This record gives sequence, C-alpha cells and structure tokens, in this order.
Amino acid sequence: MAAKNENAPIIIKRKKVVKGGGHHGGAWKIAYADFVTAMMAFFLLMWLLNATTESQRKGLADYFSPTIPVFKVSGGGEGAFGGETTFSQEMMMKNGTGAADMRASDEDKADGDTGVTPSDSVGGEEGITELKFTDIENMFRGDSGESSVADELLKHVNTRITDEGLIIEVFDLHSSPLFITNTDQPSDKMLLLLDMISDVIGIVSNSIAVLGHTDEANLGGGDMFILSTERAQYSRQHLVNAGVSISRIARVAGYADRSPSMPTAGIIRNRRIEIILLRDGRSIDKI
Repeated sequence: MAAKNENAPIIIKRKKVVKGGGHHGGAWKIAYADFVTAMMAFFLLMWLLNATTESQRKGLADYFSPTIPVFKVSGGGEGAFGGETTFSQEMMMKNGTGAADMRASDEDKADGDTGVTPSDSVGGEEGITELKFTDIENMFRGDSGESSVADELLKHVNTRITDEGLIIEVFDLHSSPLFITNTDQPSDKMLLLLDMISDVIGIVSNSIAVLGHTDEANLGGGDMFILSTERAQYSRQHLVNAGVSISRIARVAGYADRSPSMPTAGIIRNRRIEIILLRDGRSIDKI
C-alpha cells in the first residue's frame, strides 16, 4: 500500500457568511405609537374640560395633586361621586366619618366619640357655611319640574352668595307684582314665597337680615323709604309667624330706590325684598 504523500496540498474550506442588513426602521414605529398616544391623551383632555363642571374639574385636580394625599372637600367626576364630597353621609360607609354637620345620624356615629368634628370633615366652619349656602341655593332652582306651581313662584326668586352671606332676592315681574302698588299689602304669591323661604332657611341657624327695595317710579308720591321699610317689616313678621325664630333677625331696613339690583334691567326688577342669611360675625357689623 502506497504511503500517504506528505506533500499533498491541504485544502481549507471557509464558509462564507453573508450578513444581511437586518430590519431597519423599527424605531419609527415606536415614535409613532408615542405620538398617537400623546394625541389621544390630548383629545381626551379637551373632551374632559368640555364635559365636566367647575366643581368636577376641581375634584380631578385635587385627586392628582402631588402635594396633598387626601382632599376632603371635592370628590371627582360624574361617576361614583358625581363631584360630591366624599365626606357627605350618602357617600361613605358606616364607619363614623360619613355624616356632614347638617345630616348627623346616631347610627353612623357622626357626632359621637368616634366621629369627626365638623372642622375635620369639610375644612372648617367656613367650609360648612359654604356647603349649607350651596344646598339652600340649589333648593331655589326652578328647573326640577316637580311642581308647575313651585316653578312659577321661583321665577320671582334669585339667589347669590356674597361675602355678607346668602342673598335671597324676591322681586316683581311684569304683570305679577308681589305687593299691591304703593302699599305693604302682599299678594298671594308673596305669601306663598315667604312660606317657602321660611321652610328652606329653617335648616340653618344663621342670623337673618330683611331689606326692602323699591324702584324709581313713585306713583303715589309717598315716601319710598317708609314704603320699603314697611314691606321689609311685613316680610320679617311673616317669616317669624311661619316658624323662623325672632332671635335670628339681625336687622330690618328699607333702602327705597338707592340700591338697585340691576340698573340696566328696568325699574320693575328693582322692586324686591332681600332676605340675607348672614355669615357668622356679620349680624351687626354691616348695616
């Protein structure tokens, strides 16, 4: 057997590896997805600003505030709480912190040893006052549809919250005066309105001011200061007869035509009685 030729050439095979360029351009998809997400968030924010009320937006802002872990006043959006405070009795479980100052209950231990103080629940006495004023203001809205008679009466009523307190204006309308011309004799509507107001303001204990106002028209030539004061006095007396404690009456005054409510709305709108639920400490200092 012939010996292996040691001088035979050695053949080395090298496998050529072809490296492809790979998949280029994947990064743009991630960037595009981020852009779409940002646009979706933007349009969601625009819709949210348009679809929510001021109180609901405040609740959302409070919820996402990084500096305050729990906000006790505002509760959020339209869903679970509908913008109501989480410390109202209807929202919380029966753990002793669910009732407001106005709606205390023994079952929930709202005002007991295990409950919270009013200042803890709604941010102090000022917060309680604002909530009560808002509740009362809502009671005078004429869009409930529950009674056509009540809605007709509430056309004579306007409310607003000021630094002095909650002002309930009861004013004349065209062809629907609340007092007989140039007298302090009320119409049937005025009597019904005073009864309604006495029921509503009975849920609070704030002091009350009753102010009379007339317009510029002096049909009988009498003293408008006397007339406006007499109408205010009659309104005060009717409220007291309807159940409002006389100790709550802080002042009664007539301003004639010197303090118009809406100068550009005509003279009839200025014939009015103002019943003011005064804030604490405002009973005497503003006269």
